[in-house]
Amino acid sequence: MKFWRAGTRAVIALSILVTGAAGVTAARAEAQTPGEVLQAGVAKARSDNNLPGVIGMVRDGDAVEYAHAGWGDMFMRVPADPKAQFRIGSNTKQFTSTVLLQLEAEHKLSLDDTVDRWLPGVVNKNGNDGKKITIRQLLNHTSRLPDYISDTAFRNEYIADLNNGKHWDPQKLVDIATSNPPLGKFAYSNTNYILAGMVIKAVTGNDPATEVKNRIIDPLGLKNTTFPTDDPKLYGNWLHGYEWVRDISFSNVSAFGPAGAIVSTMDDLADFDRALFSGRLLPPAQQQELETVGGFTNYALGVGRVDTKKCGEVFTHTGEVLGYASTWISSADGRRQVVVAQNEYHVSLVTDNEPGVTAQWETAVDAYCATGQ
Repeated sequence: MKFWRAGTRAVIALSILVTGAAGVTAARAEAQTPGEVLQAGVAKARSDNNLPGVIGMVRDGDAVEYAHAGWGDMFMRVPADPKAQFRIGSNTKQFTSTVLLQLEAEHKLSLDDTVDRWLPGVVNKNGNDGKKITIRQLLNHTSRLPDYISDTAFRNEYIADLNNGKHWDPQKLVDIATSNPPLGKFAYSNTNYILAGMVIKAVTGNDPATEVKNRIIDPLGLKNTTFPTDDPKLYGNWLHGYEWVRDISFSNVSAFGPAGAIVSTMDDLADFDRALFSGRLLPPAQQQELETVGGFTNYALGVGRVDTKKCGEVFTHTGEVLGYASTWISSADGRRQVVVAQNEYHVSLVTDNEPGVTAQWETAVDAYCATGQ
């Protein structure tokens, strides 16, 4: 995903995903177990992309293996810890979509409700019309709403990170986005998930962070997962995040909220995805909605659905914010997961091939395809 489209490499970098893992490198080919494949890939991703650190985990049922290369703290030379926390960026989106699907299952809303039904007048500028956009279209990125992250002034302020405790009001972010006309085509937009969070608050009376904590984090025992709303700091055991060589670990979180603010670990992400895809969080009707691809390439409701071209179809997403990028893959039955993360991401020079992001996908696919054999 391209960062400016969500902290997820443009819909899971789908154009890359289906072609980027065509072959296994010689180093990976020599490895046998999923963990060995993962370790080879993690080490190669770090060295090829000059990254401070890369971590990974692969899980098949109860069997779990970890990999790491490089540094969790580049200056103190602390090794990258596979158990450490990091900012998951747009991997937050699947948490947000799950809450809305649960609310639908509770008959508190319908995904086919318009945005204006719950947020009257919030989207009403320059041809952007909340009366013509549904909640479902927010979640599958078919609303055509512009992305506030594309705004130069916002982007420069976020990257400079001179006021990382600043509170960005969700309405302000929506106003930045809708100062432009609707997009001419379906496109990934963080604005969709800012509005999704506003809908959650309108329906429940609670902010999305509270609902995610009460409905997902606490019930699943995700003890190393937090949803910060304004506090830019990290606590406990965490990977230092870098923009080039600048330590950018403490960065603004309210700029992304339900689109990308969660802090987690690989274990917790894998536990969440196992619960989600094994049907523990949603009734069958909502599970089907979650997994159904909409009008935007290979994108369902907060998750991507992609053919690996090597070992079948998987669910996946990526997340990128200042200093961090990560990728997860899960089997449709929730039995197998792979997570890969790195602690450098220089969004100030975003291109279609950010260092390490393509390598993450290739590494994750190779390790995933080595499971179940």
